[in-house]
Amino acid sequence: MKLNKICLTAAAVSAALMSAAAYAEVDFHGYMRAGVGVSGENGSTVAYEKNKVGRLGNENDVYGELGLGKEVYNENGKSFYLDSMLAVTSNGSNDWEGTSPSCEVDSNDPSKVNCKDDFTAALRQFNVVAKGFIAGDQDAAVWAGKRFYQRHDIHISDFYYWDTSGAGAGLENLSVGPGKMSVAVIRDDSGEVNVNNFDLRYAGLSLWNDASLELGVNYGLVNATDAQDAASDFNDGVMLTAELTQGGFLDGFNKTVLQFGTEGYGEQMAGLGAGHYFNATSNDGAQGYRLINWGVIAPSSTWEIGHQLIYANTSYDSKDDHTIISAVIRPEYKWNDNVKTIFEAGYYDEDNSGVDKSGSKLTIAQALTAGPSFWARPELRFYASYLSDYDNDNAFGTGNDTEYNIGAQVEAWW
Repeated sequence: MKLNKICLTAAAVSAALMSAAAYAEVDFHGYMRAGVGVSGENGSTVAYEKNKVGRLGNENDVYGELGLGKEVYNENGKSFYLDSMLAVTSNGSNDWEGTSPSCEVDSNDPSKVNCKDDFTAALRQFNVVAKGFIAGDQDAAVWAGKRFYQRHDIHISDFYYWDTSGAGAGLENLSVGPGKMSVAVIRDDSGEVNVNNFDLRYAGLSLWNDASLELGVNYGLVNATDAQDAASDFNDGVMLTAELTQGGFLDGFNKTVLQFGTEGYGEQMAGLGAGHYFNATSNDGAQGYRLINWGVIAPSSTWEIGHQLIYANTSYDSKDDHTIISAVIRPEYKWNDNVKTIFEAGYYDEDNSGVDKSGSKLTIAQALTAGPSFWARPELRFYASYLSDYDNDNAFGTGNDTEYNIGAQVEAWW
C-alpha cells in the first residue's frame, strides 16, 4: 500500500512538471488599451475621427486582443505552429461587463427601451503555419485558417490601409528572385454574398541604400448563387498597392504608399478602408486612389516624431467625388528613459459628394513608459485634448462644435 502511494505521488508530480513544461512553451501575446476620462459636454470621453486627426487622447473604449500560440511539431526540419486569438471590447463604464445586454428607457421617448452589449468578443485568429516543406527555402510557409494577414497600418491614427485578414489559405515568403512572394485566398463575404479576395504580394525588393519596395494586387471575386445573380448586380474589384520604405531616415524610417482601387475597393480609397469588407454591390463605377506618407524619425536623442499625411480621392459615374486630406503629427520629448511629454496635432478636410466635413485635435500628454523608444510599451498616459469641428455646429451636442477630453489611458502590446 505504501509503495502504491509513493508511485501515485511520483506520477502526479511528474505529470505536473510535464504540464508546467508544456505550459511554459506556450506563447502568450496580444494588445490592450483602457482608461478613464471626462469631457466638457458629453460626460465621459469622446472619440472623434481618430483615423483622420490622431488617436492620442481620442479613444473611449476598452479593447484587447488575447493570443495563445504554440509550436506543436518540429522534426526533420519541418514545423507546425498553431496560433489563436480572441478580441474583446467594452465601453468600460462599469465593473461587471458581461455578455448580457444592458437596457434603459429612452429619456426622449419612455415607450422605447435602448439596449447595448456591455461586452463583446470576436474570434480573430485560429490558424496553422507550416514551414520546412519547400525544399531549400526555410522561410517559406504554407498556412490555412483564420489570421491577421500581413497588416499594414499607421499606429498614431489606428489607420489600417492594407489589411485583408480573414479565413483563408496561402503560401507565404517564397523566395522568388531578389524578393519574397506571398499568395493567398481569403474569404471576404459581402452580406450574404460569397466573395473571395485573391491576394498577391511581392516584398523585399531592394532599390538603393536602406530602401525597399513592396507591390501587391488584390482581386475581389464575387461568387454569387444563381438566385443572388438574378436578384442583384454584383461587381468584382481590383486594388493595387505599392509601398516604398526608406530606412535610416533621420534615425528612423519613412513609408510612401500609392494605392488604386475599382468598384468596392475604389469606394474604400477615400473611405479609408483597408482592402477588406468589400462592397460587392458597388455599381456606380467607383474608381479611387490615395497617396500616403508616414513614418517615425529621431532628429535628436531627446526627440522622436511620428507623422501621417493622406490624400485620397474616389470618383463615381453619377455623383460628385469623395475627397479627403489628413495630416497628423506626434512629437515626443524624452525626459529620461521612462518619462515623456507627448504632443499630437491633427487636421482633416473632407468633401463627400458635396457634403463638407473638417476638424482638428490638439493633445498634450505626460507618459510613463517601459523604455525610451517611440514604440516602447506599456505606456501610461495622462492627457488633455481639445477637439474642433469646423462644419458641424452640433458635432458634440446641440450648439457645441468644440469639446475637450481629460483622462488617463494605458496601452500595451506583448
